[in-house]
Amino acid sequence: MLSRAQLDDAVSRSIIDAGQRDRLIALADGTLDAEANRPPAPSIDENMRLIGGGNDVFVTIGVVMLSAGLFAALMTVVGEQTLTVFAIMAVFLWAVAEFVTRQHRMRLASTVIGLGFLFAIQAILTEWVVSGYGIAMPENPLQLAAMRPQLGIAGTVLLGGIVLAAALYFWRFRVPIMAGAIALCLTALAFFYVTLFLYDGVTEGRLYLPALDDLPELLRNALYMPLISGLVIFTVGVMFDLRDRERVTVWSDCAFWLHVISAPLLVHPLFIMSTGQDVVFGEIEPGVSAMVMLAVLITVFVYVALAIDRRSLLIPTLAYFGSLGIYYLVNSAANQTGIPPFALILLVVGALIMVFGAGWQRIRGLIIRPTLPTSLLDKLPPIRVHTT
Repeated sequence: MLSRAQLDDAVSRSIIDAGQRDRLIALADGTLDAEANRPPAPSIDENMRLIGGGNDVFVTIGVVMLSAGLFAALMTVVGEQTLTVFAIMAVFLWAVAEFVTRQHRMRLASTVIGLGFLFAIQAILTEWVVSGYGIAMPENPLQLAAMRPQLGIAGTVLLGGIVLAAALYFWRFRVPIMAGAIALCLTALAFFYVTLFLYDGVTEGRLYLPALDDLPELLRNALYMPLISGLVIFTVGVMFDLRDRERVTVWSDCAFWLHVISAPLLVHPLFIMSTGQDVVFGEIEPGVSAMVMLAVLITVFVYVALAIDRRSLLIPTLAYFGSLGIYYLVNSAANQTGIPPFALILLVVGALIMVFGAGWQRIRGLIIRPTLPTSLLDKLPPIRVHTT
């Protein structure tokens, strides 16, 4: 039979929560009634699970101070052997994660430790490829072209090594932000390979070097790369959501970070492609077609965010449209009323955030429930509305 101390330890390890512990104790004492046995109502908010409580924040501060102190001490003792310094830091952070993450599952501290570990791995790989392949900051484009053979291998080792380190760290500790780190590195690796492909095409004569007048069109076509990457990351995030519609496992937390990353990768290319914005100078005429396309984009992103119940997808979208898109559309109104465009942007975006924040699930029920078939609704996160 489990003791009270063992149940308290299970709570500290996040195996059960405090309410479950109390109900188990009441059950053992014979004092559990029907009302106490009733499971708590599920939260209607998106559970991000980024912070585990006050003790989590307290331990995070301690981890940061301890790591900073160790790093300063190593730089003083070891000196210029940065490879050794970061190797020791990586081993140290892994050992700390064995205690903080593996045993106590402190969420904020685990995130900070994981990011610190990846930074140490990145520093190790950077130092290794720079010294191993003789890569230095070029003084002119000709020197950069001469390093093409080394750059291909060095970039693969650097970004691929970070991906492998993040995957290994996630396998061991199940820290959700590692999914975001893997997505970012794979996106950067895709950009890197496309750049090398285009460079080789120009040097081998398969592609022509674009003139200055062709630069805006070339940059606009280059937007397909982040758009495709964003679609892939978004799709993986939705797959994680579909396998955990109640959002109680680590895969839901991984999906949160994937949606945060995919949003700007999707919004920026779609905004420029649909409104005809100048890629080089960032100018757009606030015409009727631009206003219509911007309204359509905002509507689509809001609908998708409501359907999958992810405000993490909507927040970067509103931030982007508020800072770039709406500025040009309200500029003409500002000239007529005398109100600064920045004030109108704050009014529009702030009103949208307040409306969605106060009635997110109710809005989901009004928009999503009548517009999607039941077969699809059964796979999406349930729509929960407070009843009085």
